[in-house]
Amino acid sequence: MSSPYKIGIVIPYWSNITKTELIEIARLAEELGYNSIWVPEMWGRDAFSLLTLLALNTKTVKLGTGIVSVFSRTPAVIAQTIATLDEISEGRMILGLGTSGPIVIKDWHGLDFEKPLQRTREYVEIIRIILIGERVNYEGEIFKLKNFRLLFTPIRKNIPIYIASLGPKNVRLTGELADGWIPFLVPLEFLRDARKELESGAKAKGRDLDQIMVCPYIPACISRDVDSSKRVVQEHIAYYLGGMGAFYYEMISRYGFQDEANLIVEAWKRGSKNQAVQGVSDTMLNSIAIVGTKDEGKKKLKEYIQAGADLPILIFPPKSSRDMVKETIRELAPGS
Repeated sequence: MSSPYKIGIVIPYWSNITKTELIEIARLAEELGYNSIWVPEMWGRDAFSLLTLLALNTKTVKLGTGIVSVFSRTPAVIAQTIATLDEISEGRMILGLGTSGPIVIKDWHGLDFEKPLQRTREYVEIIRIILIGERVNYEGEIFKLKNFRLLFTPIRKNIPIYIASLGPKNVRLTGELADGWIPFLVPLEFLRDARKELESGAKAKGRDLDQIMVCPYIPACISRDVDSSKRVVQEHIAYYLGGMGAFYYEMISRYGFQDEANLIVEAWKRGSKNQAVQGVSDTMLNSIAIVGTKDEGKKKLKEYIQAGADLPILIFPPKSSRDMVKETIRELAPGS
């Protein structure tokens, strides 16, 4: 189905999602003209296994890791895996990379959260060397590799690499290296300002900003029960601000929501999660999420595109019901 603009979705990460549901959602998105489907990882099911399932059960929709941490595997393993999946999917893969955060890396992976920017740089450089088929002789601060090369020829040597980044230095690095940028919880009205760091990094390497896809993750829930959809999105935002370390708090504060962010974080620390959720004001909600009716959602998507989003990507709060997710996918479909 042709569409006037591109939209992606993140596969829901319900703990009890079934293989049948994953395939059903992916096929629905493909049928409705969505550009891409992104598979998260965090500390649940691994992204690459699910992408294999989706690759074998779809035909045209692009498929991306959204997001795989550079601390979770060696760059060689990631390169091998994405090249294999690109072969299985007949050239539909996008590699989404990120650093995750100190809490996940230390308490789940058991690693020190050291030199995240340098690690990201080296991963992208090494993965690209591997994918183009060269022998890898690489001397970095973190990785020192020599003499090996991939044993098969990838069907594409230029699999797109997108980086999920938040802080100014990380966004500049994305501008230097990546084919795409995946911001999360960046208020709509500040998306153009946030792009300035991206442009700065691109210019430093002689690149054109138009070479880099801007793909914001946008919490979304369209439902006839507007109050319930609003609540699940508020919970999603409160969780990231209160429970995922300082990165999101600092970013939201920079964008003018320090009072709300302080309230949310303080309530979360006290164990008052209900109060934390209530701290997500309507102004904040309307700036960083899509809730309400179909018409309101379509209007907000167009505003994101006008603000410089090349590929808005809808992410469904974990507490969204099955019906909410399907309704959101149908109502916000590109051609609807």
